Amino acid sequence: MSITRQSYDHELENLRSDISEMGNLVGLAIGEAVKALATQNIDLASKIMAGDDIIDAIEVDIEDKCMVLIARQQPLARDLRIIGTGLKITTDLERIGDHAFDIAKIAIKVAESGPLVKPLVDLPRMADMAQKMLKESLEAYINLDITLAEQVCQADDSVDDIYQQIFRELLTYMMEDPRTISQATQLIFVARYLERVADHATNIAEWVIYLVTGQRMRKK
Repeated sequence: MSITRQSYDHELENLRSDISEMGNLVGLAIGEAVKALATQNIDLASKIMAGDDIIDAIEVDIEDKCMVLIARQQPLARDLRIIGTGLKITTDLERIGDHAFDIAKIAIKVAESGPLVKPLVDLPRMADMAQKMLKESLEAYINLDITLAEQVCQADDSVDDIYQQIFRELLTYMMEDPRTISQATQLIFVARYLERVADHATNIAEWVIYLVTGQRMRKK
């Protein structure tokens, strides 16, 4: 193997490592944002919002590295899949970071409005499920593990189920007591954001399958 090829392979591996680190950051942000909501911790929520700029900067840095890798030499078909899926996965991770920002913003709004209408149990559980999906999709990406990627895709249905459960419960609260409408609506938004986090984790898993097999999965 030529020195040039060895260097190129090393840069491709660094790209995957950078994407994994970005994934860890956005996963932590989601967990902390939901924690800020459940504990009505405005300082923590503000910290999460401020950290969104860091995530955005990492996304730009990864995109720049991908462009350099493409421009440096004519990539082989597999190299193009590595770079292309890297760009797609980075976009999904950036969206997850946006959802962490949105949840943190709601956490501040809810904290300023008064006590929670109910102790938060299912939302943190939903967040744990979505974080687990994200963590496993990134593990699948690093290890090129399509079996794990397929498991992530299957787990999405469970997150959808809990989203529907939370939606129905909060809707009942609003119907029984109109004073809860404002806060319950915000909590429904949080549940929706977490459902989208799981969708993005599923997207990442599907890109892993494409990276390994060259086959695109059909969307449901």
